[in-house]
Amino acid sequence: MRKLVLACAALSAAAWAQTSVKSPDGAIEMSVSTPGGQLKYSVTYRGKPVIADAALGVQLAGQTVPGPGARIAAAREGTVDETYTMPHGKSNPVRNYCKTLALDIDGAAPLTIEARAYNDGVAFRYSLRGAGEIHIVNEKTEFRMAKDATAYPLILDGFQTPYEDGYQTMPLSGIHTSSLVALPLLMELPGTAWVAVTEADIENYAGMYLQHSGSDARVLAAKLSPWPDDANLAVLARGPVHSPWRVIMIADQPGRLIESNIVINLNPPSAIADVSWIKPGKTSWDWWSGSYAEGVDFKPGMNTATMEHYIDFSSASGFPYMLIDAGWAKPGSGPSNSGSDLTQTSPEIDMPAILAHAKAKNVRVWLWAHWADINRQMDDAFPLFEKWGVAGVKIDFMNRDDQWMVNYYHRVVEKAAQYHLMIDFHGAYKPDGMRRTWPNLITREGVMGLEYSKWSARITPDHNVMLPFTRMLAGPMDYTPGGFNNATRAEFEPRMTQPMVMGTRAHELALYVVFESGFQMVSDYPEAYQGQKDFDFIRAVPNVWDETHVAAGRPGEYVSIARRRGREWYLGSITGWRAKELEIPLEFLGKGDFIAEIYADAADADANPKHTVREEKRVNAGTVLRVKMAPGGGQAVRIRPAK
Repeated sequence: MRKLVLACAALSAAAWAQTSVKSPDGAIEMSVSTPGGQLKYSVTYRGKPVIADAALGVQLAGQTVPGPGARIAAAREGTVDETYTMPHGKSNPVRNYCKTLALDIDGAAPLTIEARAYNDGVAFRYSLRGAGEIHIVNEKTEFRMAKDATAYPLILDGFQTPYEDGYQTMPLSGIHTSSLVALPLLMELPGTAWVAVTEADIENYAGMYLQHSGSDARVLAAKLSPWPDDANLAVLARGPVHSPWRVIMIADQPGRLIESNIVINLNPPSAIADVSWIKPGKTSWDWWSGSYAEGVDFKPGMNTATMEHYIDFSSASGFPYMLIDAGWAKPGSGPSNSGSDLTQTSPEIDMPAILAHAKAKNVRVWLWAHWADINRQMDDAFPLFEKWGVAGVKIDFMNRDDQWMVNYYHRVVEKAAQYHLMIDFHGAYKPDGMRRTWPNLITREGVMGLEYSKWSARITPDHNVMLPFTRMLAGPMDYTPGGFNNATRAEFEPRMTQPMVMGTRAHELALYVVFESGFQMVSDYPEAYQGQKDFDFIRAVPNVWDETHVAAGRPGEYVSIARRRGREWYLGSITGWRAKELEIPLEFLGKGDFIAEIYADAADADANPKHTVREEKRVNAGTVLRVKMAPGGGQAVRIRPAK
């Protein structure tokens, strides 16, 4: 059921010099003013300044909007209050409730500032209302923090990037002036709030980054991704042009930011009328160990026998999907398997046989593809994939978010929806909530995930406990968990065959709760899970949730997240390289008695990270659950109603 309220009222002329909008609970306020003819905004949280006198504006070719002498010509207040459902996500249903403010600004070009105040943050965007061609070079948008902060930036080498690097911890003022900072950016303003800056609803526009501006180290300025062949142009479009929403998430604890739905709430409603065919789920995956298997009578690799082996594993495990990665299509001559013919298969792949086998096993197949091949063959490949019975497509190596590439994403999901195909973007920019409008977009990468363990030592427990508070604030991430060759830091070595993963087995299990993704990999080869009691948790854990509650956590140190599906709760806790003990009140359970099935680090897990202890205990809302985690450890708990 959806209920939408848009109550608007004009403000008096006396209020136009400075206007503000407050969140429904009154804790967050955004003010817009024009001191000295300059358009600026401020944000407070519980009466304390978060952002102070930060600039607003858009830099066009040859002029800045608004120019000197800006004046608020009209203001309109309103309310949005609606409830909608999603096929996948951290909670369902979702309430979109905020106060709104629209400001018409006098100047050389007609400009409107739209602002929304939620209980978990504020957002604003620009609307250039003029007709004709508009050339946007950059924005004048600033984020002028009220005080120095502890920042957790992802610093990138340039605009053409898959967002695959580690997050750092440093003072906001310590970020180098030349550093290009990706979104989301998490900051802690001591004594004030936890704040995260990101963006939502990017369409026919360029992605945004942040960079220090001028001599004030508390100020971060917007940097739009330029056209690849024109560094002085970011957006070229015919008016009216709407920028993405510039989002400022605010809370008293970092875990509250993880619970927020502000990013999807800032996107338009679903463009797909019937979403019954969009079915999230877990999948086996041949790429992680596709060239390795044990006790089989075939040579593992990109061939029919291997794919059928993984399909058999999915079927036996109750997984709805099997993902066939790169190499299935008729090979091309381009880099990273590009230039392939997606309408034909390699000689080793008998696609009709594979698909028939999958259908007989009640498993559906996903296919990997290079983005350039999808761009070239979309009109032929997508209807063919639907005819084959393919469930979805994993599209890779875009590594850009300039205006053209942003529009490519939209073309893909819209065309895929016509042919009942789900999408997983790899080599991708961060999520922006597009999955509300196009819920066939199940997940995306945009993260340095577990695959890096095959060639580096960069995927550590410390990295994992950073991700929920940084990258995951923007939306679901295809991190590809499930490695069962767990190793200590001293034993770990990168390798392509039978890859290791750092941290304990219980840590790896808990990732299925901690990390959000509607299409979740079970990455290791089938034999790695045979006879392992811990695999029962992976088989049982959902990847679509009705409710999310962050029980405890601090970026880069530890996190404990509880998620509910129906009447069952799942609790995932992980720590970095420091051992950690937590006491988690289970008051979120509500009425009744429950059985907690606990997968915990064994007493020797610091030396033998594959060792876990499994136990069951009766619990209720008054129980305080003790979580004891080894270095790089974790705990995964399934809590089901007692019969």
